[in-house]
Amino acid sequence: MKVLIADQFEASACEALERMGCEIRVDPALGPETLVEAIAAFEPAVLIVRSTKVPKAVIDQAGPVRLIIRAGAGYDNIDISAAGARSIGVCNCPGMNGVAVAELTMAHLLNCDRRVASQTAELRAGHWNKQEYSKARGLKGLRLGIVGVGSIGRAVISRAKAFEMGVAAWSRSMTPERAKSLGVEFGGSTRQDLLKMVSGCDAVSIHVASTPDTKDLCDQAFFDAMTEGAYFVNTSRGSVVDEKALAAAIQAKGIRAGLDVYRDQPAEKKAEWRPGLADLEGVASMSHHVGASTDQAQTAVGVEAVRLVEVFKTSGRYENCVNEDELAGAGVDVVSRAGQSAAAGG
Repeated sequence: MKVLIADQFEASACEALERMGCEIRVDPALGPETLVEAIAAFEPAVLIVRSTKVPKAVIDQAGPVRLIIRAGAGYDNIDISAAGARSIGVCNCPGMNGVAVAELTMAHLLNCDRRVASQTAELRAGHWNKQEYSKARGLKGLRLGIVGVGSIGRAVISRAKAFEMGVAAWSRSMTPERAKSLGVEFGGSTRQDLLKMVSGCDAVSIHVASTPDTKDLCDQAFFDAMTEGAYFVNTSRGSVVDEKALAAAIQAKGIRAGLDVYRDQPAEKKAEWRPGLADLEGVASMSHHVGASTDQAQTAVGVEAVRLVEVFKTSGRYENCVNEDELAGAGVDVVSRAGQSAAAGG
């Protein structure tokens, strides 16, 4: 069976696929414009991607591809409806990168408080400004609101507790019993609950998947509800945040932000691009959508991706399938839908 890997991928995972009897091709430079030609030339049954976009235009010409694996949790870079219409299963690797994204979340949260990035920039420019940067609240005792409690949200909760922060958590499936089991305050499950929770938080961290329901979840009303000077961290997806509303809150309320994802970030792996929010002093730190990019996380994702290929190769079935509904009408065999429970952090 042929496997086309259109992204960086763990060498150990590539070796495991070859031991399984797969013929593989790895080309990290592939993108939406070149995928169709690569698929036509190689004729793979399986396509594995990380950040590479797989839009309908590619899927409609995907030829022999029967399985697309997103080597990560979120899958908004793949048109899952178009794949389902062609009986192509789309599977993800949920929970494998939760720790990595949680670690970056804490880095952004710490930077919002201690402004390490700004201090570094000043020192590199030759400015010593200890008087300015001696001002920080400290995270201990601050109340952190977690929006979304998938694998990443839960990993952030445990790390925030280690910093002795108070934690409240909101999700559409949150119940008082679940909050108690997580050892957090019950933040509710409705839109009004969300606004109430963030209004009492010193910091808010976003960990929801990108879906039509979560588009602009953090809108003007959301930022209006946040307290003045609060910290806002987003390591989920850019579509979740109304960036104009965030910019207004930064300027009007002194919100300080740490961001790993952006509304219109480039699809390419390298490009000349400057986020509009970069001009705002209140944006304390920005990273390149690298939440899941640690050696530990990519090794774990690689192991899971190989397992999904093996399930498909030996049984023809799809596990961690995220387009089960689209496949059901075609009578395609699906093992589980486990991927639906993970937040989209990388």
